[in-house]
Amino acid sequence: MTASLSGFPELLPSQRFVELAVLDRLRATFELHGFAPLETRAAEPLQTLLRKGDIDKEVYVLRRLHADPTEEVAEDAGLGLHYDLTVPFARYVLANAGRLEFPFRRYQIQKVWRGERPQEGRYREFTQADIDIVARGELPFHHDVEVARVMAEALAALGFLPPLRLQVNNRKLIEGFYRGLGADDPAAVMRAVDKLDKAPSELVRKLLVSEAGLSDEQADLCLRLADIRSAGTSFADQVRALGISHPLLEAGLQELEAVITGCLDVSGAQVTVEADLRIARGLDYYTGTVFETRMSGHESLGSICSGGRYDSLASDGRTTYPGVGISLGLTRLLMPLFQRGVLDGSRAVPSAVLVALPSDDDRARCDAIAQQLRARGIATEVAAAPQKYGKQIRHAERRGIPFVWFPNDQGSDEVKDIRSGDQLPAHADSWTPPAEDLRPHVLARFDEDDTE
Repeated sequence: MTASLSGFPELLPSQRFVELAVLDRLRATFELHGFAPLETRAAEPLQTLLRKGDIDKEVYVLRRLHADPTEEVAEDAGLGLHYDLTVPFARYVLANAGRLEFPFRRYQIQKVWRGERPQEGRYREFTQADIDIVARGELPFHHDVEVARVMAEALAALGFLPPLRLQVNNRKLIEGFYRGLGADDPAAVMRAVDKLDKAPSELVRKLLVSEAGLSDEQADLCLRLADIRSAGTSFADQVRALGISHPLLEAGLQELEAVITGCLDVSGAQVTVEADLRIARGLDYYTGTVFETRMSGHESLGSICSGGRYDSLASDGRTTYPGVGISLGLTRLLMPLFQRGVLDGSRAVPSAVLVALPSDDDRARCDAIAQQLRARGIATEVAAAPQKYGKQIRHAERRGIPFVWFPNDQGSDEVKDIRSGDQLPAHADSWTPPAEDLRPHVLARFDEDDTE
Protein backbone atom coordinates (compact mmCIF):
# COMPACT_ATOMS: atom_id res chain seq x y z
CA MET A 1 0.00 0.00 0.00
CA THR A 2 1.41 3.40 -0.98
CA ALA A 3 1.73 5.85 1.90
CA SER A 4 -0.16 9.13 1.67
CA LEU A 5 1.81 12.13 0.50
CA SER A 6 1.53 14.97 2.98
CA GLY A 7 0.02 18.14 1.59
CA PHE A 8 -1.40 16.52 -1.56
CA PRO A 9 -5.01 15.70 -0.63
CA GLU A 10 -7.09 13.11 -2.45
CA LEU A 11 -10.85 12.84 -2.21
CA LEU A 12 -13.17 9.87 -1.90
CA PRO A 13 -15.79 9.64 -4.69
CA SER A 14 -18.59 10.96 -2.46
CA GLN A 15 -16.41 13.93 -1.49
CA ARG A 16 -15.56 14.60 -5.12
CA PHE A 17 -19.30 14.88 -5.86
CA VAL A 18 -19.45 17.65 -3.25
CA GLU A 19 -16.50 19.43 -4.84
CA LEU A 20 -18.13 19.15 -8.27
CA ALA A 21 -21.39 20.56 -6.88
CA VAL A 22 -19.47 23.54 -5.52
CA LEU A 23 -17.68 24.03 -8.84
CA ASP A 24 -20.95 23.89 -10.76
CA ARG A 25 -22.55 26.54 -8.59
CA LEU A 26 -19.51 28.79 -8.72
CA ARG A 27 -19.27 28.54 -12.51
CA ALA A 28 -22.99 29.21 -12.90
CA THR A 29 -22.80 32.39 -10.81
CA PHE A 30 -19.62 33.66 -12.45
CA GLU A 31 -21.01 33.13 -15.95
CA LEU A 32 -24.33 34.79 -15.06
CA HIS A 33 -22.26 37.92 -14.46
CA GLY A 34 -20.42 37.63 -17.76
CA PHE A 35 -17.08 36.24 -16.54
CA ALA A 36 -15.34 34.12 -19.18
CA PRO A 37 -13.58 30.85 -18.29
CA LEU A 38 -9.80 30.78 -18.49
CA GLU A 39 -7.09 28.23 -17.82
CA THR A 40 -3.41 29.09 -17.90
CA ARG A 41 -0.42 26.77 -18.12
CA ALA A 42 0.83 25.13 -14.93
CA ALA A 43 4.46 26.22 -15.37
CA GLU A 44 5.90 29.73 -15.52
CA PRO A 45 9.45 31.08 -15.77
CA LEU A 46 10.95 31.49 -12.31
CA GLN A 47 11.63 35.15 -12.96
CA THR A 48 7.87 35.61 -13.45
CA LEU A 49 6.93 33.63 -10.35
CA LEU A 50 9.41 35.42 -8.10
CA ARG A 51 8.40 38.90 -9.18
CA LYS A 52 6.15 39.38 -6.14
CA GLY A 53 8.93 38.48 -3.69
CA ASP A 54 8.74 36.60 -0.34
CA ILE A 55 7.71 33.42 -2.13
CA ASP A 56 10.99 31.90 -3.35
CA LYS A 57 11.05 29.18 -0.68
CA GLU A 58 7.58 27.96 -1.69
CA VAL A 59 8.02 27.55 -5.45
CA TYR A 60 8.33 24.02 -6.88
CA VAL A 61 10.98 23.98 -9.60
CA LEU A 62 10.14 21.99 -12.74
CA ARG A 63 12.91 19.90 -14.35
CA ARG A 64 13.06 16.82 -16.55
CA LEU A 65 14.45 13.83 -14.68
CA HIS A 66 16.70 12.76 -17.56
CA ALA A 67 17.54 16.12 -19.07
CA ASP A 68 20.80 16.09 -21.02
CA PRO A 69 23.09 18.32 -18.92
CA THR A 70 25.00 19.46 -22.01
CA GLU A 71 22.18 20.09 -24.46
CA GLU A 72 18.87 20.66 -22.70
CA VAL A 73 19.63 22.61 -19.54
CA ALA A 74 18.60 25.88 -21.15
CA GLU A 75 15.32 24.30 -22.23
CA ASP A 76 14.41 22.78 -18.86
CA ALA A 77 15.94 25.18 -16.35
CA GLY A 78 14.20 28.15 -14.85
CA LEU A 79 10.62 26.83 -14.74
CA GLY A 80 8.36 26.49 -11.70
CA LEU A 81 4.78 25.45 -10.95
CA HIS A 82 2.50 28.41 -10.31
CA TYR A 83 1.69 29.03 -6.63
CA ASP A 84 -1.38 31.20 -7.31
CA LEU A 85 -3.48 32.23 -10.31
CA THR A 86 -2.83 35.98 -10.19
CA VAL A 87 0.76 35.88 -11.44
CA PRO A 88 -0.01 33.70 -14.49
CA PHE A 89 -3.11 35.78 -15.19
CA ALA A 90 -1.03 38.97 -15.26
CA ARG A 91 1.38 37.32 -17.69
CA TYR A 92 -1.56 36.10 -19.80
CA VAL A 93 -3.02 39.63 -20.00
CA LEU A 94 0.26 41.05 -21.29
CA ALA A 95 0.71 38.21 -23.77
CA ASN A 96 -2.82 38.54 -25.19
CA ALA A 97 -3.62 42.24 -24.69
CA GLY A 98 -4.04 42.77 -28.43
CA ARG A 99 -6.73 40.06 -28.61
CA LEU A 100 -8.68 40.84 -25.43
CA GLU A 101 -11.56 43.24 -25.06
CA PHE A 102 -11.19 45.44 -21.97
CA PRO A 103 -12.39 45.51 -19.31
CA PHE A 104 -11.65 41.79 -19.42
CA ARG A 105 -13.63 39.64 -16.97
CA ARG A 106 -12.41 36.13 -16.29
CA TYR A 107 -12.91 33.31 -13.85
CA GLN A 108 -10.29 30.64 -13.38
CA ILE A 109 -10.64 27.40 -11.41
CA GLN A 110 -7.39 25.50 -11.35
CA LYS A 111 -4.82 23.60 -9.27
CA VAL A 112 -1.86 25.45 -7.82
CA TRP A 113 1.22 24.25 -5.94
CA ARG A 114 2.97 25.79 -2.96
CA GLY A 115 5.86 24.28 -0.99
CA GLU A 116 4.80 25.21 2.52
CA ARG A 117 4.43 23.13 5.67
CA PRO A 118 1.16 21.17 5.41
CA GLN A 119 -1.42 21.76 8.13
CA GLU A 120 -5.19 22.05 8.39
CA GLY A 121 -6.32 24.41 5.66
CA ARG A 122 -2.87 24.62 4.05
CA TYR A 123 -1.74 22.20 1.37
CA ARG A 124 1.02 21.79 -1.18
CA GLU A 125 -1.45 21.09 -3.97
CA PHE A 126 -4.83 22.80 -3.89
CA THR A 127 -7.58 24.24 -6.06
CA GLN A 128 -8.40 27.94 -6.28
CA ALA A 129 -11.38 29.69 -7.87
CA ASP A 130 -10.56 33.26 -8.92
CA ILE A 131 -12.52 36.09 -10.52
CA ASP A 132 -10.85 39.25 -11.80
CA ILE A 133 -11.75 42.31 -13.82
CA VAL A 134 -8.81 44.00 -15.53
CA ALA A 135 -8.75 47.15 -17.64
CA ARG A 136 -6.28 49.00 -19.84
CA GLY A 137 -5.07 52.25 -18.28
CA GLU A 138 -7.84 52.88 -15.76
CA LEU A 139 -10.33 50.62 -13.98
CA PRO A 140 -13.46 52.42 -12.67
CA PHE A 141 -14.14 51.88 -8.98
CA HIS A 142 -17.61 50.38 -9.51
CA HIS A 143 -15.87 47.12 -10.48
CA ASP A 144 -14.70 46.78 -6.85
CA VAL A 145 -18.34 46.72 -5.83
CA GLU A 146 -19.17 44.27 -8.61
CA VAL A 147 -16.46 41.77 -7.67
CA ALA A 148 -17.60 41.81 -4.04
CA ARG A 149 -21.23 41.25 -5.08
CA VAL A 150 -20.42 38.41 -7.46
CA MET A 151 -18.36 36.48 -4.92
CA ALA A 152 -20.98 37.10 -2.22
CA GLU A 153 -23.65 35.68 -4.56
CA ALA A 154 -21.45 32.70 -5.42
CA LEU A 155 -20.82 31.91 -1.75
CA ALA A 156 -24.49 32.41 -0.89
CA ALA A 157 -25.33 29.69 -3.44
CA LEU A 158 -23.34 27.22 -1.28
CA GLY A 159 -26.11 26.97 1.29
CA PHE A 160 -24.81 23.69 2.70
CA LEU A 161 -21.73 25.44 4.15
CA PRO A 162 -21.52 27.12 7.56
CA PRO A 163 -22.25 30.88 7.46
CA LEU A 164 -19.49 33.00 5.92
CA ARG A 165 -18.32 36.56 6.61
CA LEU A 166 -16.92 38.47 3.64
CA GLN A 167 -14.83 41.15 5.33
CA VAL A 168 -13.97 44.28 3.38
CA ASN A 169 -11.52 47.09 4.08
CA ASN A 170 -9.69 49.70 2.03
CA ARG A 171 -5.95 50.29 1.95
CA LYS A 172 -6.48 53.99 1.25
CA LEU A 173 -8.54 54.25 4.43
CA ILE A 174 -5.99 52.68 6.73
CA GLU A 175 -2.96 54.27 5.04
CA GLY A 176 -4.67 57.68 5.19
CA PHE A 177 -5.43 57.12 8.87
CA TYR A 178 -1.81 56.20 9.62
CA ARG A 179 -0.54 59.21 7.66
CA GLY A 180 -3.01 61.45 9.48
CA LEU A 181 -1.59 60.09 12.72
CA GLY A 182 1.87 61.16 11.63
CA ALA A 183 3.27 57.66 11.00
CA ASP A 184 6.53 57.84 9.05
CA ASP A 185 6.20 54.28 7.67
CA PRO A 186 2.53 53.39 7.01
CA ALA A 187 3.57 50.07 5.39
CA ALA A 188 5.25 48.98 8.64
CA VAL A 189 2.07 49.85 10.55
CA MET A 190 0.00 47.74 8.10
CA ARG A 191 2.33 44.78 8.51
CA ALA A 192 2.00 44.94 12.28
CA VAL A 193 -1.79 45.35 12.25
CA ASP A 194 -2.07 42.45 9.79
CA LYS A 195 -0.80 40.15 12.60
CA LEU A 196 -3.83 40.79 14.82
CA ASP A 197 -5.55 37.56 13.78
CA LYS A 198 -2.53 35.53 14.88
CA ALA A 199 -1.09 37.56 17.74
CA PRO A 200 -2.61 39.24 20.84
CA SER A 201 -3.22 42.97 20.62
CA GLU A 202 -0.63 43.70 23.30
CA LEU A 203 2.10 42.11 21.17
CA VAL A 204 0.91 44.05 18.10
CA ARG A 205 1.00 47.25 20.18
CA LYS A 206 4.66 46.55 21.01
CA LEU A 207 5.42 45.95 17.31
CA LEU A 208 3.74 49.23 16.39
CA VAL A 209 6.04 51.03 18.81
CA SER A 210 9.28 49.10 18.25
CA GLU A 211 9.09 48.38 14.50
CA ALA A 212 6.73 51.04 13.11
CA GLY A 213 8.06 53.86 15.30
CA LEU A 214 4.72 54.94 16.79
CA SER A 215 4.11 56.44 20.19
CA ASP A 216 1.93 54.59 22.69
CA GLU A 217 -0.96 56.97 21.95
CA GLN A 218 -0.61 56.48 18.18
CA ALA A 219 -0.46 52.70 18.64
CA ASP A 220 -3.64 52.78 20.73
CA LEU A 221 -5.47 54.74 18.01
CA CYS A 222 -4.36 52.17 15.39
CA LEU A 223 -5.75 49.36 17.53
CA ARG A 224 -9.01 51.24 18.09
CA LEU A 225 -9.33 51.64 14.31
CA ALA A 226 -8.70 47.91 13.83
CA ASP A 227 -11.50 47.07 16.29
CA ILE A 228 -14.17 48.77 14.14
CA ARG A 229 -16.52 46.35 12.40
CA SER A 230 -19.91 47.00 10.85
CA ALA A 231 -22.37 45.17 8.59
CA GLY A 232 -23.68 48.59 7.49
CA THR A 233 -22.06 51.95 6.93
CA SER A 234 -21.87 53.05 10.58
CA PHE A 235 -18.14 52.34 10.51
CA ALA A 236 -17.55 55.70 8.79
CA ASP A 237 -18.87 57.70 11.74
CA GLN A 238 -16.87 55.54 14.14
CA VAL A 239 -13.67 56.27 12.20
CA ARG A 240 -14.31 60.00 12.04
CA ALA A 241 -14.99 60.00 15.79
CA LEU A 242 -11.34 59.05 16.35
CA GLY A 243 -10.41 62.57 15.30
CA ILE A 244 -7.93 61.79 12.53
CA SER A 245 -8.18 63.47 9.12
CA HIS A 246 -6.37 63.01 5.82
CA PRO A 247 -7.53 63.23 2.18
CA LEU A 248 -6.54 59.60 1.54
CA LEU A 249 -8.52 58.50 4.61
CA GLU A 250 -11.63 60.27 3.34
CA ALA A 251 -11.26 58.71 -0.13
CA GLY A 252 -10.96 55.26 1.43
CA LEU A 253 -14.01 55.80 3.62
CA GLN A 254 -16.10 56.75 0.60
CA GLU A 255 -14.94 53.73 -1.39
CA LEU A 256 -15.59 51.32 1.47
CA GLU A 257 -19.03 52.82 2.03
CA ALA A 258 -19.78 52.22 -1.67
CA VAL A 259 -18.80 48.54 -1.46
CA ILE A 260 -20.82 47.87 1.70
CA THR A 261 -23.86 49.76 0.37
CA GLY A 262 -23.61 47.92 -2.95
CA CYS A 263 -23.69 44.54 -1.19
CA LEU A 264 -26.50 45.18 1.29
CA ASP A 265 -29.06 43.28 -0.78
CA VAL A 266 -26.85 40.18 -1.16
CA SER A 267 -25.74 40.12 2.47
CA GLY A 268 -27.84 37.64 4.43
CA ALA A 269 -27.88 34.58 6.67
CA GLN A 270 -25.46 32.54 4.53
CA VAL A 271 -23.04 35.34 3.64
CA THR A 272 -22.58 38.56 5.58
CA VAL A 273 -20.68 41.34 3.85
CA GLU A 274 -19.18 43.63 6.47
CA ALA A 275 -16.62 46.39 6.88
CA ASP A 276 -13.75 45.12 9.04
CA LEU A 277 -11.00 47.66 9.55
CA ARG A 278 -8.63 45.03 10.89
CA ILE A 279 -8.17 43.61 7.39
CA ALA A 280 -4.94 44.89 5.84
CA ARG A 281 -3.64 42.14 3.53
CA GLY A 282 0.12 42.19 3.99
CA LEU A 283 1.00 42.13 0.29
CA ASP A 284 2.16 45.53 -0.92
CA TYR A 285 0.56 45.40 -4.37
CA TYR A 286 -2.98 45.99 -3.04
CA THR A 287 -3.90 49.65 -3.50
CA GLY A 288 -7.55 50.03 -2.48
CA THR A 289 -10.32 47.57 -1.63
CA VAL A 290 -9.18 44.40 0.18
CA PHE A 291 -11.17 41.27 0.99
CA GLU A 292 -10.92 38.37 3.42
CA THR A 293 -13.52 35.73 4.28
CA ARG A 294 -13.98 33.57 7.35
CA MET A 295 -16.21 30.57 7.98
CA SER A 296 -18.31 30.49 11.15
CA GLY A 297 -17.08 27.87 13.59
CA HIS A 298 -13.88 27.38 11.60
CA GLU A 299 -12.11 30.68 12.16
CA SER A 300 -8.84 28.87 12.89
CA LEU A 301 -8.54 28.23 9.15
CA GLY A 302 -7.99 31.95 8.59
CA SER A 303 -9.25 33.53 5.41
CA ILE A 304 -10.66 31.12 2.82
CA CYS A 305 -11.42 33.79 0.21
CA SER A 306 -9.20 36.85 -0.25
CA GLY A 307 -8.21 39.52 -2.74
CA GLY A 308 -8.49 43.17 -3.57
CA ARG A 309 -7.62 45.94 -6.02
CA TYR A 310 -4.18 46.21 -7.59
CA ASP A 311 -3.66 49.26 -9.76
CA SER A 312 -0.63 47.66 -11.41
CA LEU A 313 -1.67 44.07 -12.07
CA ALA A 314 0.53 44.10 -15.17
CA SER A 315 2.55 46.55 -17.23
CA ASP A 316 4.53 46.33 -20.45
CA GLY A 317 6.39 49.56 -19.77
CA ARG A 318 4.01 51.62 -21.90
CA THR A 319 0.57 50.56 -20.69
CA THR A 320 -0.56 49.62 -17.19
CA TYR A 321 -3.38 47.13 -16.60
CA PRO A 322 -5.13 47.66 -13.24
CA GLY A 323 -7.36 44.95 -11.82
CA VAL A 324 -9.59 43.92 -8.96
CA GLY A 325 -10.21 40.31 -8.00
CA ILE A 326 -10.92 37.79 -5.32
CA SER A 327 -9.75 34.19 -4.89
CA LEU A 328 -11.60 31.35 -3.16
CA GLY A 329 -9.41 28.59 -1.74
CA LEU A 330 -11.63 25.66 -2.63
CA THR A 331 -9.44 22.95 -1.08
CA ARG A 332 -8.82 25.11 1.98
CA LEU A 333 -12.59 25.48 2.38
CA LEU A 334 -13.70 21.88 1.81
CA MET A 335 -10.97 19.58 3.12
CA PRO A 336 -11.35 20.46 6.81
CA LEU A 337 -15.12 19.88 6.53
CA PHE A 338 -14.52 16.50 4.90
CA GLN A 339 -11.95 15.55 7.53
CA ARG A 340 -14.30 16.48 10.37
CA GLY A 341 -17.11 14.43 8.81
CA VAL A 342 -19.55 17.33 8.57
CA LEU A 343 -19.78 17.43 4.77
CA ASP A 344 -20.16 14.55 2.32
CA GLY A 345 -22.01 13.36 -0.76
CA SER A 346 -25.21 11.33 -0.50
CA ARG A 347 -23.59 8.44 -2.35
CA ALA A 348 -20.28 7.42 -3.87
CA VAL A 349 -21.52 6.61 -7.39
CA PRO A 350 -23.60 8.55 -9.92
CA SER A 351 -25.82 5.53 -10.58
CA ALA A 352 -29.42 5.84 -9.43
CA VAL A 353 -30.39 2.39 -10.73
CA LEU A 354 -28.79 -1.05 -10.80
CA VAL A 355 -30.42 -3.37 -13.36
CA ALA A 356 -30.38 -6.82 -11.85
CA LEU A 357 -29.04 -9.61 -14.07
CA PRO A 358 -31.09 -12.86 -13.97
CA SER A 359 -28.55 -14.80 -16.08
CA ASP A 360 -25.72 -14.25 -18.51
CA ASP A 361 -28.16 -14.90 -21.36
CA ASP A 362 -30.18 -11.85 -20.20
CA ARG A 363 -27.28 -9.37 -20.42
CA ALA A 364 -28.32 -7.95 -23.82
CA ARG A 365 -31.88 -7.39 -22.57
CA CYS A 366 -30.62 -5.75 -19.35
CA ASP A 367 -28.22 -3.56 -21.33
CA ALA A 368 -31.16 -2.40 -23.47
CA ILE A 369 -33.16 -1.48 -20.35
CA ALA A 370 -30.18 0.46 -19.00
CA GLN A 371 -29.84 2.32 -22.29
CA GLN A 372 -33.52 3.30 -22.21
CA LEU A 373 -33.07 4.76 -18.73
CA ARG A 374 -29.81 6.53 -19.65
CA ALA A 375 -31.45 8.07 -22.71
CA ARG A 376 -33.75 9.92 -20.30
CA GLY A 377 -30.87 11.11 -18.11
CA ILE A 378 -31.04 8.40 -15.43
CA ALA A 379 -27.55 7.12 -14.49
CA THR A 380 -27.78 3.33 -14.66
CA GLU A 381 -25.49 0.33 -14.52
CA VAL A 382 -26.06 -3.39 -15.05
CA ALA A 383 -25.06 -5.91 -12.40
CA ALA A 384 -21.63 -7.41 -13.03
CA ALA A 385 -22.68 -11.03 -12.50
CA PRO A 386 -25.94 -13.05 -12.34
CA GLN A 387 -25.84 -13.70 -8.59
CA LYS A 388 -28.85 -14.32 -6.39
CA TYR A 389 -31.02 -11.21 -6.23
CA GLY A 390 -30.30 -10.80 -2.53
CA LYS A 391 -26.58 -10.46 -3.27
CA GLN A 392 -27.23 -8.02 -6.12
CA ILE A 393 -29.40 -5.89 -3.81
CA ARG A 394 -26.69 -5.91 -1.12
CA HIS A 395 -24.14 -4.90 -3.77
CA ALA A 396 -26.33 -1.90 -4.73
CA GLU A 397 -26.78 -1.03 -1.06
CA ARG A 398 -23.03 -1.06 -0.38
CA ARG A 399 -22.44 1.28 -3.30
CA GLY A 400 -25.27 3.61 -2.35
CA ILE A 401 -27.42 2.92 -5.43
CA PRO A 402 -31.00 3.57 -4.28
CA PHE A 403 -32.99 1.53 -6.86
CA VAL A 404 -32.71 -2.02 -8.24
CA TRP A 405 -34.52 -2.86 -11.49
CA PHE A 406 -35.85 -6.38 -12.00
CA PRO A 407 -36.51 -7.50 -15.62
CA ASN A 408 -39.57 -9.66 -16.02
CA ASP A 409 -40.30 -12.03 -18.91
CA GLN A 410 -43.90 -12.59 -17.86
CA GLY A 411 -45.10 -8.98 -17.67
CA SER A 412 -43.93 -5.50 -16.70
CA ASP A 413 -40.61 -5.01 -15.03
CA GLU A 414 -40.42 -3.95 -11.39
CA VAL A 415 -38.21 -1.46 -9.54
CA LYS A 416 -37.36 -1.63 -5.86
CA ASP A 417 -36.40 1.23 -3.56
CA ILE A 418 -33.95 -0.71 -1.40
CA ARG A 419 -34.15 1.87 1.41
CA SER A 420 -37.89 1.61 2.00
CA GLY A 421 -38.44 -1.85 0.52
CA ASP A 422 -41.20 -0.55 -1.79
CA GLN A 423 -41.35 -2.47 -5.09
CA LEU A 424 -43.60 -1.35 -7.95
CA PRO A 425 -44.21 -2.14 -11.65
CA ALA A 426 -42.19 0.11 -13.96
CA HIS A 427 -41.49 0.75 -17.63
CA ALA A 428 -38.02 1.85 -18.75
CA ASP A 429 -39.46 4.38 -21.19
CA SER A 430 -41.49 6.25 -18.54
CA TRP A 431 -40.30 5.55 -14.96
CA THR A 432 -38.25 8.28 -13.28
CA PRO A 433 -36.81 8.31 -9.76
CA PRO A 434 -37.60 11.18 -7.40
CA ALA A 435 -35.60 14.31 -8.22
CA GLU A 436 -33.52 14.06 -5.04
CA ASP A 437 -32.30 10.60 -6.10
CA LEU A 438 -31.46 11.43 -9.70
CA ARG A 439 -27.98 12.69 -8.84
CA PRO A 440 -25.79 12.52 -5.73
CA HIS A 441 -26.38 15.58 -3.57
CA VAL A 442 -24.58 17.29 -0.74
CA LEU A 443 -25.18 16.27 2.86
CA ALA A 444 -24.15 18.68 5.60
CA ARG A 445 -24.00 17.46 9.20
CA PHE A 446 -23.75 20.46 11.48
CA ASP A 447 -24.93 20.39 15.08
CA GLU A 448 -25.61 16.64 14.65
CA ASP A 449 -28.46 17.36 12.21
CA ASP A 450 -28.37 16.14 8.61
CA THR A 451 -29.51 18.71 6.09
CA GLU A 452 -29.24 18.77 2.35
